[in-house]
Amino acid sequence: MLTSAPPVVRGCIAVLLLMINTLVLATPLFIIALAKALVPVKSFRIQCSSLLNQIVSLWCLFNEGTMNLLSPTRITLSGEDALEKINTQTSYLVISNHLCWADIVLAQVLLNKRAPQLKFFLKKELIWVPVLGLCWWALDFPFMNRHSKQYLARHPDKKGTDLENTRIACAKLQDTPVSIFNFLEGTRFTPAKQSKQASPYKHLLKPKSGGIGFVMGAMGNQIKSIIDITLQYQGKPPSFWGFLCGRCPAVHMHVELIQIPEQFLGKNYMEDREFRAEIQRWVNLRWEEKDQRLDDKRW
Repeated sequence: MLTSAPPVVRGCIAVLLLMINTLVLATPLFIIALAKALVPVKSFRIQCSSLLNQIVSLWCLFNEGTMNLLSPTRITLSGEDALEKINTQTSYLVISNHLCWADIVLAQVLLNKRAPQLKFFLKKELIWVPVLGLCWWALDFPFMNRHSKQYLARHPDKKGTDLENTRIACAKLQDTPVSIFNFLEGTRFTPAKQSKQASPYKHLLKPKSGGIGFVMGAMGNQIKSIIDITLQYQGKPPSFWGFLCGRCPAVHMHVELIQIPEQFLGKNYMEDREFRAEIQRWVNLRWEEKDQRLDDKRW
């Protein structure tokens, strides 16, 4: 069996299969995306979006098959009752703790054909990534141009443009169900980062509410629920190469389905200071529960 092959061999085969999968499916993806961009008929564009999502679902299925073929990693799951309530016709905000790049693959496999396809807010520079940048554009991933506090201090006239950019990006996603994926910690967890920011949590970095605050404000009429994923790897979280090589004994995934508080929907995160404070408190409580769950889980 291939799962017993040397790790480097498994990793090389996995990379090759991933590249073939991506390149083969990118061709019909680009053709359909181009047709969608050129034909200004809403019903036609909605149908194109559905076909594009089916291609992504097929891509995820091939990746899952590659994992099953090559990886000895044991994946366990809890929160199956929440998964049963999730459906592909409802839009969701998806959040998770972030340990390594494998988190994204695992989340895609977990929610494929259960929820609408995951979409991420991406930095505008990522559109230039070969092949993948065009794929993300074709799939209407929101590309953002976020301004730093230092930039806004020098250019006060640009204040509020981030929110407007978010609204414009989200407007493209309102015709079909969507799952917006956001890592609240903003970066992958490491003990060094945990120490540097003096995180009050044992297993997590401090969460940031800005990302989900933007989405709740811009898409409050469409997104009413959150899929909260808690990831925990056995031992040290693997690098993406290590994951492809199968150097990850086991990973546990817990899923919760949470109703977004009604008072959070449709608010202006940039201008409503009370809302910013309230949602940050709410996020902190969610992270306290997540941290306790990680502390209770023992391999």
